[in-house]
Amino acid sequence: MELSSVKDAFDRVSKKQKLSSSKTQEMFDQIRQEIEGVLDKMQSANNTDQVLDYKTVLNELKDSLLKIAPLGQMESTQKELNVALSKYGKHLEKYFNPDISKAYRNIDFDIHTLNQIIANHFYRQGLFDVGDHFLSAVGEPESAAIMKSPFLEMYQILQAMQNHNLEPALNWAATNSDKLAQSGSDIVLKLHSMQFIKILQNGGSRDEALHYARTHISPFATSHIADVQKLMTCLLWPGKLEKSPYHALLSPSNWDRLAEELKRQFCNLLGQSYNSPLSVTVAAGIQVLPALLKFMNVMAGKKQEWQSMNQLPVPIEMDKEFQFHSIFVCPVSKEQAT
Repeated sequence: MELSSVKDAFDRVSKKQKLSSSKTQEMFDQIRQEIEGVLDKMQSANNTDQVLDYKTVLNELKDSLLKIAPLGQMESTQKELNVALSKYGKHLEKYFNPDISKAYRNIDFDIHTLNQIIANHFYRQGLFDVGDHFLSAVGEPESAAIMKSPFLEMYQILQAMQNHNLEPALNWAATNSDKLAQSGSDIVLKLHSMQFIKILQNGGSRDEALHYARTHISPFATSHIADVQKLMTCLLWPGKLEKSPYHALLSPSNWDRLAEELKRQFCNLLGQSYNSPLSVTVAAGIQVLPALLKFMNVMAGKKQEWQSMNQLPVPIEMDKEFQFHSIFVCPVSKEQAT
């Protein structure tokens, strides 16, 4: 399916729908204004004992509404929208290929490795019961404990962070501080900074916050001077940081970003990528599927050749995140390269 073409068609229909809705709302506003104007006129006449010919006023209102012609306007805008929706449906039928199995190739998989990848994905998503049941169903229950143990720890930390409890995260960071430093991560500083802000804002005294900063944040003064200076300036607003120039430090989104960063660094220490191999494989497959289906249409009469092909005869462009290169050591310079 040509996704870009379908997206453009969808955008056109969406634009037409918004225009239709806007015109309809504008028409209702006109009707409301006419009715409210008549009601105001009647109310004003009652308050001033003014003689008012209600029949004439209502006839004038009727004429005004007939000029607006609400039914005609709605029929017109609805007709335009229906035409656009009909064209979009035909566009989908033109580009959508319901049988994606055409791109399938009968390739031998290492079933054990495939099962491990699927189970790993479940555990990374926190679906521990699903992962256990899956491994049991494929006859590999002995793998469950080893695979899920580190992710159990990770989700316990993340659950605590959802409740704004940083102690488990700080303990993990302290245990792995050397490895985190070697990888160039600054998550230790981010965790202590969040704890510092929490102390300063939630009833802790300025002295308590300052003591915490001296103990845990001062070691980063050389490498992250700007961040440390900002935190120290926050000491001027204990308990009222929301009124300071640094009120953004209280944003709930900071907790979300910190949790995502912890997941990234946790996976990195496990020697795994942030995204699971299964999700990367599916995303890459979705991107190249349209090209494979188009290629199969060209080779419709050469199914046997397609099945036995070791590589595609034409290159398929993929986004950068799906381009991986092996790391090797140059035999001459003895340096790592890709």
